[in-house]
Amino acid sequence: MRIAIALLLGMLASAGAQAADPIALAFPVRCELGTTCFVQSYVDHDLSKGSRDYQCGSRTYDGHDGTDIRVLDLGMQRSGVEVLAAASGRVAGARDGMSDISVRSIGKAAIAGKECGNGVVLDHDNGWQTQYCHMARGSIRVKTGDRVTEGQPLGQVGLSGETEFPHLHFTVRLAGAIVDPFAFGPALDSCKSGGRSLWARALDYRPRDVLNYGFSAVAPTMELIESGDIKNNPPNRQSAALVAYIRVIGLQKGDEQSLTIQGPDGLFAEYAAPALESNKAQYFISSGKARKASAWPPGNYAATYRVTRNGAELLRKMFDIQLD
Repeated sequence: MRIAIALLLGMLASAGAQAADPIALAFPVRCELGTTCFVQSYVDHDLSKGSRDYQCGSRTYDGHDGTDIRVLDLGMQRSGVEVLAAASGRVAGARDGMSDISVRSIGKAAIAGKECGNGVVLDHDNGWQTQYCHMARGSIRVKTGDRVTEGQPLGQVGLSGETEFPHLHFTVRLAGAIVDPFAFGPALDSCKSGGRSLWARALDYRPRDVLNYGFSAVAPTMELIESGDIKNNPPNRQSAALVAYIRVIGLQKGDEQSLTIQGPDGLFAEYAAPALESNKAQYFISSGKARKASAWPPGNYAATYRVTRNGAELLRKMFDIQLD
């Protein structure tokens, strides 16, 4: 998602921004970061046509002005995931009524001028402002002029506006200038420059993250994983296929992936993907095979996923299933 930035990002380095009292922000989604929700994209710190996050990494894209916090899949989003006020303040604006539908389906022209989708803007003390975008239709619980307290529910994570997956786009501003809540202080044309976090609790930076994983009785697709329907096809000993799958965010050019399954009788299946030719916001691979015997052997099937580069392991995930 791309939201137009009205003011030069470099304004953050002004004397007024430096002198302001930092705001303390609570996490704005009721979820467990790294387990049921993940940071998909950070604020872009590159003022040119390129992009880089506050750690000089690739977890952003050109012109991105906020923090994208995504949930596991559409199934989880539809179950209702609350968006919370990151700090106490007053509602400066709110919008509801836009459909929860991917921009890939409706096109950007249909949401022109409303790229934020259903959302809320809060004004806080000392010129601070927070904005909450892509919320679910019919979920907004506040109206302009309301006073809200930190942690108060504002609505729910949705799929409205300019987005292709369910997430909250969270933007922080000071006197109208974009602020990265992970690195307040330096100008946004720098990275790894000692900025301080505005989060009330420590939030780790992860170059890569495992989003979804498991075993399936059908061939996985990105659509099945994103919808959550992949979980409706658990394998058993009579399944026509037994496949392990994993979806990861933040993979980088040159990363090499492998997914190996050990079964009750030894090596069951393995897949080694070619080195990536470009950075990937999200990517999935699978490994498995079709059943030829009358049933799969009973026992444990253990999958190991690895990301390596030049022989060094960068990420590992292990998961298993018991077939009895």
